[in-house]
Amino acid sequence: MTTTVSAPPTPKPAAPPGEGRHRGDGRAALGFLAPSTSGFLLFTLIPLVGSLVISFFAWPVLGRRRFVGLDNVAELLTDPIFHRVMLNTLVFVVVYVPLNIVVSLGLALWISPRIRGRGIYRLLFFIPTVTPMIANALVWRLLYQPGGPIDQGFQAVFGVPSPNFLGDNRWAMAAVILMSVWQGFGYNMLVFSAGLDAIPQSLHEAASIDGAGPLRRFFSVTLPMLSPSMFFAMIMTLITSFQVFVQPYALTAGGPGVTTETMVLHLYKEGFQQFDLGTAATIGWFLFMIIMLVTALQFLGQKRWVHYD
Repeated sequence: MTTTVSAPPTPKPAAPPGEGRHRGDGRAALGFLAPSTSGFLLFTLIPLVGSLVISFFAWPVLGRRRFVGLDNVAELLTDPIFHRVMLNTLVFVVVYVPLNIVVSLGLALWISPRIRGRGIYRLLFFIPTVTPMIANALVWRLLYQPGGPIDQGFQAVFGVPSPNFLGDNRWAMAAVILMSVWQGFGYNMLVFSAGLDAIPQSLHEAASIDGAGPLRRFFSVTLPMLSPSMFFAMIMTLITSFQVFVQPYALTAGGPGVTTETMVLHLYKEGFQQFDLGTAATIGWFLFMIIMLVTALQFLGQKRWVHYD
């Protein structure tokens, strides 16, 4: 009798070390990313694409929607009110950003590591930044009003009433900018203060030994070493200044006339007062492209003056 011996089964090739673990890590990573990714899709990407679609339509809140192509763009480009609104926004940015940077940097230099009560000063200067902006704007509106504290101070010191800051075309934008600087300088002040703390003291000591005075040390040592913080502060301040809304809305409602009406405030009025969502979406894309262009120019130019070593 012949006995047949079957060959042993061929063993399956072993998985590379760590392959199963890596697959499990990938699934875990997707699980952690899912909430933030879903939020980005639902609240950022889909509304962004939706606003682009709406900008090609005459889209009233109530009534029939009609495709108009680039007519919304053409109407805005020929609208003198929109021209004034863009000019107002540009004036705000050009004046507000340098003032914010100068005030923030000056206070950061003053709150040096050698000053007593440095933490208290930091806290006091940062409070306006974390205080609700609408509350700050209402307080400043009371300060600016005729008969308010500023008017009383003018009468006590100069014997004349103060200008009508919120009702005079010549002073309204200045009033909005002043309130905005007070509201926003605390954030950049902390950024600059942290940047100053990171500058090695040995560099200042070496410059002093070489005979450099305070001004020379500031421009030759402090500013170059602080340039990354300066670049970050300028980018963030530019973006937020183009998006200014609460200050003119609460202080002047864009008035007198349209003297202080900014692009975001104009967008709000078109979309939620005139109920013209197509024009409002077009204004939003105008603003988006302006911010992207200015930011891109900043990143291109930063190679010339920002030092990371």
